Amino acid sequence: MAEQDTETGKDKESKPAVTRIYSGIQPTGEIHIGNYLGALSNWVRLIPQYDCIYCVVDYHAITIEYDPAEMPHAILDTALMGMACGLDPEKCTLFVQSDVPETTELAWVFNTVTSMGALERMTQFKDKSSQHQQNINAGLFTYPVLQAADVLGPKANGVPVGDDQSQHLELTREIARRFNHQYGDTFPEARTLYSPAPRIMGLDGQHKMSKSRGNDISMKDEPDAIRKKLSTAFTDPDRKRRTDPGNPDVCNIFSLHNSFSPEDQIEMINTECRSAGIGCVDCKKMLAENMIAEIEPIQSRYHDLVVHPDEARDALKSGASRIKSMVIETLDEVRSRLGLRTTV
Repeated sequence: MAEQDTETGKDKESKPAVTRIYSGIQPTGEIHIGNYLGALSNWVRLIPQYDCIYCVVDYHAITIEYDPAEMPHAILDTALMGMACGLDPEKCTLFVQSDVPETTELAWVFNTVTSMGALERMTQFKDKSSQHQQNINAGLFTYPVLQAADVLGPKANGVPVGDDQSQHLELTREIARRFNHQYGDTFPEARTLYSPAPRIMGLDGQHKMSKSRGNDISMKDEPDAIRKKLSTAFTDPDRKRRTDPGNPDVCNIFSLHNSFSPEDQIEMINTECRSAGIGCVDCKKMLAENMIAEIEPIQSRYHDLVVHPDEARDALKSGASRIKSMVIETLDEVRSRLGLRTTV
């Protein structure tokens, strides 16, 4: 029986195979374990399977208030941590969004085939607007159009995302369909490749992990800081005493065990928690040690990379050069289809 597509329920053979993927990360604050689990570790896993393009999306980052003096450091630091997590520039394409300004020209073209109604339906715009009420700008509104240009400039036909980005990717497909219908077959409809950990909740157990909410664990946190943060993390809301049985299905700490702990320990916790054989304190301590064991080698690689930043800068420039040539080729095709030529 043919494998089913997660978007449509149709057989996957009815769509072209994914060959090139694109995804990006904003240089806003230190990378935390939510970024690592929801994006970076998955990106690394996909490298052997596809032509992988990964981007530090600095143009997206300026849609909210930021410090221009800090941005250059933030861009490089984000790339360095990505490389430390396994984004090897020898095996994937890693670059900075603003180093390929041609993408913004493509975004302008896409603005002309994107309906206002579609943008108004974007739930992330509503969420961002509520968080940044003093800076609700047009860039925040058209953010998904630039995302579409990011993906379709190099004609990627797959995008690894968390569940919070699936609506944006559906709009990317809609933009591709509209352009193709009006001007001729040009762009692929990029398929959604969901992360194995699509939404990582913060330590408050209420919101997605975010540095701005203060509910995160940074990939740079020292072991004692990780232990301290986890010690106060939200668990099963109905478990009031050590002797109360717990429910791992609703416990955010247990969900993190699924990402950091060995299977036999996960099975033990799942059983013992339900019978009150293990308490939340011990559960958190085990998670802390497993998390530290995974993060420490990444931190070590990060510190090695920081010592030689020019090597990372060269890799980013090389990646941008490759993507730039691809987007220029796409733009040539787009301008021709739009009739934007001075020669006939």
